[in-house]
Amino acid sequence: MLCFSQRQSSMMAPLAFPFLLLLLSFSASSSEAGSIGINYGRVANDLPTPSKVVELLKTQGLNRVKLYDTDATVLSAFANSGIKVVVAMPNELLSKAASDESFTDAWVQANISKYYPATQIEGIAVGNEVFVDPNNTTKFLVPAMKNVHASLSKQNLDAAIKVSSPLALSALQSSFPASSGSFKSELVEPVIKPMLEFLRQTDSHLMLNAYPFFAYAANADKISLDYALFRDNPGVVDSGNGLKYSNLFDAQIDAVFAAMSALQYGDVPVTVSETGWPSAGDSNEVGAKPENAASYNGNLVKRVLSGSGTPLKPNASLDVFLFALFNENLKTGPTSERNYGLFYPSEKKVYDIPLTAEQVNGVQKSQVPPSGRVSTTSNRGQTWCVANGGYSPEKLKDALDYACGEGGADCTPIQPGATCYNPNTLEAHASYAFNSYYQKKARAAGTCDFAGAAYVVTQPPKYGNCEFPTGY
Repeated sequence: MLCFSQRQSSMMAPLAFPFLLLLLSFSASSSEAGSIGINYGRVANDLPTPSKVVELLKTQGLNRVKLYDTDATVLSAFANSGIKVVVAMPNELLSKAASDESFTDAWVQANISKYYPATQIEGIAVGNEVFVDPNNTTKFLVPAMKNVHASLSKQNLDAAIKVSSPLALSALQSSFPASSGSFKSELVEPVIKPMLEFLRQTDSHLMLNAYPFFAYAANADKISLDYALFRDNPGVVDSGNGLKYSNLFDAQIDAVFAAMSALQYGDVPVTVSETGWPSAGDSNEVGAKPENAASYNGNLVKRVLSGSGTPLKPNASLDVFLFALFNENLKTGPTSERNYGLFYPSEKKVYDIPLTAEQVNGVQKSQVPPSGRVSTTSNRGQTWCVANGGYSPEKLKDALDYACGEGGADCTPIQPGATCYNPNTLEAHASYAFNSYYQKKARAAGTCDFAGAAYVVTQPPKYGNCEFPTGY
């Protein structure tokens, strides 16, 4: 399925700032704001069907998705969905793709033309982290990219479907400070320059996977968690160019921008093909918690949709694909590998974050309620706040205590013998308390979060005969 595990390779990166992969934004960059897409991995045996996944993406307002193959069932499910799709050619095919254009002709016909335009394929990732592939496929990369592009051209698809390849940060000789970013000398002439020249000529983007989590986990004694999670912090001044960085994500991306500029390819755009934060991890995986994952991804979405660039390129908005849609139970490696999903396989949210500009601005669309069923009516614009039943009981209890205590929620109805005491479950009581807090705060954006323990729904919650208030 995956030609090379995305995070497995990042764990192998020898740098203090772990690898980044680079993906292309296959559509034109917005001058006002970036876009948010999501990676749909399938290394699991308990995921919903592709057709259900399409509906889930629609309910969340997501219209861009990145795949790791060209599975026929998946591509067919996305037909006529309005969702743009990035597909992948696995590393094991690079040798054939590089040596024989007739091979790429057949591959494009079977995996692209067959589905396009009903399925809105917008890009092809040729290979994945090729420079760290133990099978040593580096020399095949650029010839393979050129042949895939030539095959697309024969069918007049080259303007609509762009070609690139995810690049690992281990290709950098230096990544800190960001201004010192440079590619490894042994890669520059054989592959980096030819690849960047190809991307420039074909009007494509460099693909980047950025994982501040790995840098933080490996250097938690040196890197502030607030700096890694886009939270308020003093910032870090780059000793090379004097620019001030308020978050690690920007610093990682600017290291790549600096490396490209050093080779005179600073005009090639970058799209972040993967970035995320795990909601669970092993004891040595510092910071792998649901509240941190919610903070990182939620703050990242707000930052991307604001249209702001990086300190080095403040006017260049970014398109970002979050990793990942689901927790994937068959992935190998540390516990974090199986816990990057925004959703459980049941389609229930692991934590709640805004995914669209409307949600960021406090206008909530229909979301997945506790039952797992999608709300289809709006109740005249009313919204409620409910507990995330998939959250750890300990964290949910802490959030409940805060809501009823310092938060000032009216928790009298969930006391023993009161009207909403039954059902006597943590999820039901937490939902009542969270909603009380949310309504008291006039349903302001961000008041139904509780570090990922709650989310907004557009149907009135039903726990026994208890009625949830809609305002104070």
